[in-house]
Amino acid sequence: MKIGIISGSVREGNNAAAVSQWILDFANNRNDEGVEYELVSLADYDLPLLGAKLPIERQEAAGAAIQAWSEKIASFDGYVFVTPEYNHAVGGALKNAIDFLKPEVANKAAALVGYGSLGGARAHENLRVILGELSVATVRTTTNFSLMTDFENMSVFKPNDYNKVNAEGMFNDLLLWTKALNTIR
Repeated sequence: MKIGIISGSVREGNNAAAVSQWILDFANNRNDEGVEYELVSLADYDLPLLGAKLPIERQEAAGAAIQAWSEKIASFDGYVFVTPEYNHAVGGALKNAIDFLKPEVANKAAALVGYGSLGGARAHENLRVILGELSVATVRTTTNFSLMTDFENMSVFKPNDYNKVNAEGMFNDLLLWTKALNTIR
């Protein structure tokens, strides 16, 4: 079973890299038998804005980026989406990237990890609606990192130990749901 940990920010100097690495390390330290975790950074894919008119010289590269993104996401059985919260919602880059997907993610499970002033909770609610439209089942338990308590000066990631409890439950649910949904694909 392959689980993709999707680091959902393209912003220079973002906090997603540190949070995503923590999630990957946590997952790997669980030693789940038969489960492989892979970190995928959205910043590594130069995706165009969905529906935007592109100059001719940009079209081939954009098509290749979309294809690479699609193939990478399709290769996973389940997902952990790591998202910042911007203006009470998921970040625009992650929303745009998800909009390029449908069959790649259908009938798969996803867990949500967020960070922000309220731990990304509102971004999670927004992401649940988006993923639901793509036939992705999101698990109930989330992992939420507060910019106020899990980051020094809102930029240096120093997660509190209590986050491990939610992360443990989140991964337990994700693996159960991923296995179950695999039976219908």
